[in-house]
Amino acid sequence: MKTLIQAGRVMDPASGLDEQADVAIADGVVVAIKSLPKDFVPERVIDASGCIVLPGLVDLAVRLREPGHEHEGMLASEMAAAVTGGVTSVVCPPDTEPVLDEPGLVEMLRHRAECLHQARVFPLGALTRNLEGEVLTEMLQLTQAGCIGFSQAEVPLVSTQVLQRALQYASTYGFTVWLRPQELYLGKGVAASGALATRMGLSGVPVAAETIALHTIFELVRSTGARVHLCRLSSAAGVALVRQAKAEGLPVTCDVSINSLFFTDVDIGYFDSRMRLNPPLRQQRDRDALRAALADGCIDALVSDHTPVDEDAKALPFAEAEPGATGLELLLCLTLKWAQESGVGLATALSTVTSRAAGVAGASLGATAASAGRLQVGAAADVCVFDPNAIWTVTPQALQSQGKHTPFGGYELLGRVRATLVGGHLAYQS
Repeated sequence: MKTLIQAGRVMDPASGLDEQADVAIADGVVVAIKSLPKDFVPERVIDASGCIVLPGLVDLAVRLREPGHEHEGMLASEMAAAVTGGVTSVVCPPDTEPVLDEPGLVEMLRHRAECLHQARVFPLGALTRNLEGEVLTEMLQLTQAGCIGFSQAEVPLVSTQVLQRALQYASTYGFTVWLRPQELYLGKGVAASGALATRMGLSGVPVAAETIALHTIFELVRSTGARVHLCRLSSAAGVALVRQAKAEGLPVTCDVSINSLFFTDVDIGYFDSRMRLNPPLRQQRDRDALRAALADGCIDALVSDHTPVDEDAKALPFAEAEPGATGLELLLCLTLKWAQESGVGLATALSTVTSRAAGVAGASLGATAASAGRLQVGAAADVCVFDPNAIWTVTPQALQSQGKHTPFGGYELLGRVRATLVGGHLAYQS
C-alpha cells in the first residue's frame, strides 16, 4: 500500500535531517522525503500537522513473557504496547520458559511475532544451556535461527572460565555477547547498599557488585577481542570504568534503563514494590552520572527494561516482590522528559532510542541493519509519528501491556504517539 505522511516535522537523528516535509512510502519502503514522485498516488494519507515524524524506536531490553510466563504478558499484548509507544524493533532476552537455547524455540518466537504484523522481534539466544552457566549453546545454529546476540539475562555466570570460552567462541564468529554486569554473590540483595537500605532493613547490593563484574569482563575482552554489550549500567563508578574502556578502544557498548535515569533509592518510600527493580535504584550521584553519560555518548542507548509483572507477584512485601516494571509505552515520552530536564537537544535525545540503539546491534540485525533507527529514502518504512505537545497522564490500567505495574503511574508526560508504521504497515493509529 502507498502511504503519504503529510506536513510533519521530519527528523532523522542519524543524518541530521530536521525539516518540514512529506514522507512517501510504497511496498514497505520510504521512496521519497519532501520531493515526491509525480506518479505517486497515495492510498492512505496520514496528517502529521504539528507532529514529529521520526524513525521507529529501537528498544534493546524488552521481556515479552512468552513462552512460559503468559500470566504476566502475552506476545500480542506486549507487541501492541510496543507499537502504541512508537517502538518498531525490540530485542528480547532468552529467559523464557523454556529458555531460548534451541533454534526451534527461536524460530517459533519469531514466527509468532511476524504473524502479529506489529513490531519486529530480535531475540537474544542463551549463552549457556538453560542459563545454567556450564555448557555453551550452539551459537552458530542459534544465529542462523535469528538470534542477534547471546545473553545470560539476569543470571550471572559463576565460572570465569566459561565466560572466557564463550567470549573466545563469540569473537571467532563475530557474535556480540550481552551481559548485565553483576557479581553473583554480592548481587543477591534487593536494594542498593547505603544508609537507606540499612535503615529499612533491606539486604543491599553494593556498587562493587557492578564494578567487579566490569573489571572481569574488560580483562576478558582484552584477551579475546570479543564484542560485548553491557546491559543497564546503574552506578557512577560503572560509568567511569566504561568510559576508560571505550577510551582504550575496547569493543564495548552499554545502555541504561528509564528507571535508573529518573529514580533513586529514596523513591522506594514506604517499601513501594513498584520500585523493586533490577538493577536496584541507587543514589542521586549515580543517577546524575548516568544522565550525563547518556548525554555525552558514553552510554549508547536508553532502554525501557520492559518487564511485565502480574498483580500477585507485586502484592508482596518489598523484599519478596518480583522485580520489574512495564515501560514500552513510556520510552519515547521519558526520553523527551530527560532531554527537557537535562538540556539535551531533541535530535541527540531521540538518537538514544533510534540510531544509537540500532548501532548497538549493528550488523546482527541482518537485512534491516542498514535502515534500523533511520528515516531515509530506501530504508524500511519503520516510522513513528508523535505529537510533542500532547500532555497525558500515565494511567496504569489504560496501558496496552498486560503488566500494569509502573513506577511512573500518575506522572504527567509530554508527547503522544499518533501513528506507528512497521514495514509500511499501519500497526497503530490513535
